[in-house]
Order: sequence, then structure tokens, then C-alpha cells
Amino acid sequence: MANSKSAEKRIKQAEVRRDRNRADRSKMRSAVKKLRIAVIDGDASRAAELLPATLSLIDVTARKRVIHRNTAARYKARLTSAVRKLEASA
Repeated sequence: MANSKSAEKRIKQAEVRRDRNRADRSKMRSAVKKLRIAVIDGDASRAAELLPATLSLIDVTARKRVIHRNTAARYKARLTSAVRKLEASA
């Protein structure tokens, strides 16, 4: 329990940040999931359409420091590779 006004404020700020970060992470994960589903289904045109927006969302999430920049790079590399592989096979 907070013992001072400033500690109470920090707790409130942490809650707000946690909620915002959670929402940003969820939005990113949903976009990644949609793209992965398109790849699994073999829908090359849909995957190619979703890729730029998904990569942008990953970048934004990393810029906000919700995820680490190396994690963002790994997501982007794997997704791009999967989409390129799908396009090559189609």
C-alpha cells in the first residue's frame, strides 16, 4: 500500500501504462496472428496485403518500447520470410 501521495500517483501511472502497453501488444499480436493464418491457409495475395501494415505495427510497438527491438526484428524477419516463401511457391 502506498505511504505517500507521490507513491499513490506512481501506482496510478503504472496502471495506466500497463493498460496502454497491454492494448498495444494485443493489437500487434492480433495483426501477427492474422498474417500467420493467411500464410498457413496459403493465401499469398492476402498475406502480401497484410504484411506492410503488420510490419509497421511491430515497428510502432517496438518504438514505444512495449517489446524489445530485437524481438521486433525477429518477428519481422520470420513473417517476411514466410510471406516471401509463400509467394515463391505460388
